[in-house]
Amino acid sequence: MHVILGAAGKAGHTTAMELRRASHPVRAVVRHAAQGDALAKMGCEIAVADLHDARTLSRALDGAHAVQVLVPLPQNDPRPADTMRATIDITTRALAAHRDAHVVALSDYGAELDAGTGITLLFHHFEAALRDVSTKLTLLRSAEHMQNWLRVLPVALSTGVLPSFHDPVDKRFPTVSARDVGAVSARLLSDASRVEGIRIVSVEGPARVSANDVARSIADASGRPVEARALPRDQWAPTLLRAGLSDQHAQLIIELFDAHNAGRIDVQEGVGGRAFGATPLHRAIGDMVSSIQLR
Repeated sequence: MHVILGAAGKAGHTTAMELRRASHPVRAVVRHAAQGDALAKMGCEIAVADLHDARTLSRALDGAHAVQVLVPLPQNDPRPADTMRATIDITTRALAAHRDAHVVALSDYGAELDAGTGITLLFHHFEAALRDVSTKLTLLRSAEHMQNWLRVLPVALSTGVLPSFHDPVDKRFPTVSARDVGAVSARLLSDASRVEGIRIVSVEGPARVSANDVARSIADASGRPVEARALPRDQWAPTLLRAGLSDQHAQLIIELFDAHNAGRIDVQEGVGGRAFGATPLHRAIGDMVSSIQLR
């Protein structure tokens, strides 16, 4: 049985879909029963579990020979790092009872770094905790998700200015569609018989992009002029706080983009394998623009 934790998310849904297309049995784990409707239609067994609840999580893992796991940073949480670390601890304790299962963990570029990376530092903790409990572990490190730009798309469409924490706006960086991450994960999960110990696979999109490229893609998809502008660093914190983030959440993002702009967040060269998604930036941005315009 292939167990997908967080199957309602973009990456998780794609993983489940690709595995079912290959006729693999899939247990899709969701937090709320209604999230499982579309997954059930594709033939998944549905399990309702909360990553904060060791009992329901352990039950969802029963009979698993392969598991995809993602521990997301919680939203609307005054202490998101503490909450995520607690969730990691609960999840890894549950996985410890299934040491023979192949675990594919969705992680981040830069997770090998042990300081000064904000959100990515939490994935460093995630990887370290998993190394202690799994005998067959694949760390799937992904570049920044293209779908993250959805947060500022309404601003870009209404004002013609795309605010960017990436500075300078012509600097290219790795990015990937969340759905491509799910597709790569499905292939890795199907490869469980070949895994012993720990392997690292890094995934990014077909081409590196800049904030200028994102702005051009928005303009092309919307038919409106859009220009990327680097947000001055002294405006980062006030902007994030106005968006409703807690002080601690904002600080995690600030540390992450400081590391990005210093060139510290990238593929770990010479370590593990590489994979490349097929979705170009303009297609992902076009889908997001269409979703906003249809609302």
